[in-house]
Amino acid sequence: MLIKKMKYAFLLMAGLTVFSCQQSTKEKAEGEAHGKPFDKSLLDQYIPVTLTADLSGLTDKEKQMIPLLIKVGKIIDGMYWYEAYGKKDSLMAALQDEDARKYVEINYGPWDRLNGDTPFLEGVGPKPAGANYYPVDMTKEEFEAADIADKKSLYTFLRRDANGKLVTVPYHKKFEKEVTEIAALLKQAASLTDNAELKNYLNLRAEAFLTDDYYASDIAWMDMKTNPIDVITGPIETYEDGLFGYKASHETYVLIKDKAWSQRLERYAAMLPGLQQGLPVNEKYKKEKPGSDSQLAAYDVVYYSGDCNAGSKTIAVNLPNDEKVQLEKGTRRSQLKNAMQAKFDKILVPIANELIDSSQVKYINFDAFFANTMFHEVAHGLGIKNTINGKGTVREALKEHASALEEGKADILGLYMVTKLHERGELKGDIKEYYTTFMAGIFRSVRFGASSAHGVSNMIRFTFFKEMGAFERDPATNTYKINFDKMSAAMNALSERILTLQGDGDYDGVSALVKDKAVIRPELQADLDRLKEKGIPVDIVFEQGVEVLGL
Repeated sequence: MLIKKMKYAFLLMAGLTVFSCQQSTKEKAEGEAHGKPFDKSLLDQYIPVTLTADLSGLTDKEKQMIPLLIKVGKIIDGMYWYEAYGKKDSLMAALQDEDARKYVEINYGPWDRLNGDTPFLEGVGPKPAGANYYPVDMTKEEFEAADIADKKSLYTFLRRDANGKLVTVPYHKKFEKEVTEIAALLKQAASLTDNAELKNYLNLRAEAFLTDDYYASDIAWMDMKTNPIDVITGPIETYEDGLFGYKASHETYVLIKDKAWSQRLERYAAMLPGLQQGLPVNEKYKKEKPGSDSQLAAYDVVYYSGDCNAGSKTIAVNLPNDEKVQLEKGTRRSQLKNAMQAKFDKILVPIANELIDSSQVKYINFDAFFANTMFHEVAHGLGIKNTINGKGTVREALKEHASALEEGKADILGLYMVTKLHERGELKGDIKEYYTTFMAGIFRSVRFGASSAHGVSNMIRFTFFKEMGAFERDPATNTYKINFDKMSAAMNALSERILTLQGDGDYDGVSALVKDKAVIRPELQADLDRLKEKGIPVDIVFEQGVEVLGL
């Protein structure tokens, strides 16, 4: 996950840079023509999926809301482009190859998110670890020494003033035009709904964009339970900030609630406190109590933009991220059912047929995939949010490693929850279905690469499971067979390791774990290469919008 920082002068020498375009568009276009041509096979890593949903249950006014929320998403997309890259217009103007342009749009920049953020265009330097949140010539030491009160805020950029001194720029100031438009659109959407909870949330979220204070709207979102439409929008995840993991990126999901599926999931939320107490770790690492208002819900998503749309696509979310809101209210785990089904059908099943032992392929099914994904999100609410030794929140203590370790925690504790609930008779089917589908899911997610928190967490888990004998590889068939008993033991051991590292805020320990285990070794790489040779896509890309929905 760590990407070495480069010198600003080196970046200025590159043909396409993040913060400045020293070459003219004409010069860059000529450079592209003489340089290495774009590898069109990169696009084959993504398979198109039409993003639709059944809107028949919505009223006419509710249907009128969706285009407004999609407009919000389009504005958010531009904001995220600035955060991830900085100069979209000059980059796109320099490209004549339509396929290259498509791949740039998928990645929100010239760095391949499925290949450790390596450049895929000629003349592009390495991606800055801090993306566009910080000056590219800023060192970690300079940041730590700077006496700026809000430098670690989720909602500020670091910039230099006329004297070269570090200063902060709040998001709502940098994006003043954009957030003003967004606030107006959200209030217009609020005026169309008869659902009091949704109306309150949309109005409060509109104000939040204008002030960078999202607490009240996060609380309102958690109090919103009867809404037929949902929108998750704002600066939310911190994956893009690979330097510290402090800065939040903008994203939007427009969602249609699946009421039938949501009712099926509601009963699991009440089980969280008991599951927290049963975690396989010392008592001091599970002393926090999950919020009692945690929710599980299923949706069909009709629009993605910004961070969630960059590279590999999100299929479930656990929000809000604010630790204060989590401890007060819990979180909502939103399962994006239509996107999840597309990944299962088009990616997971072909992977399983290629890499899972023929005697165990029969255990792969969508219900197990849905449950594993759902309890991954539920598990974000378990464990510990604040270190036990005064190092602040886990996120602050673990810095750029926080996201990857948190995703690893959610994966392994999700499997722990599946195991415990299955033992209690709360989950149907054979436990082998959940374990085998989980193993196939590791192969799916490890392909996201080292630039993805999910990719890093899956590399760590694959290595850990291998060392504990949770699976074995048959060299005759090049397939993997799960040892179900040993997988359970490995699950408990890795759960304890991760929860302890988080509770201790052990930055050095996490760094060592990433260095030792977040590595794709030659044997696994050969198997992943085989998936590519078979034409199995790595992820999906959406055909989406008002026209697709027929609105």
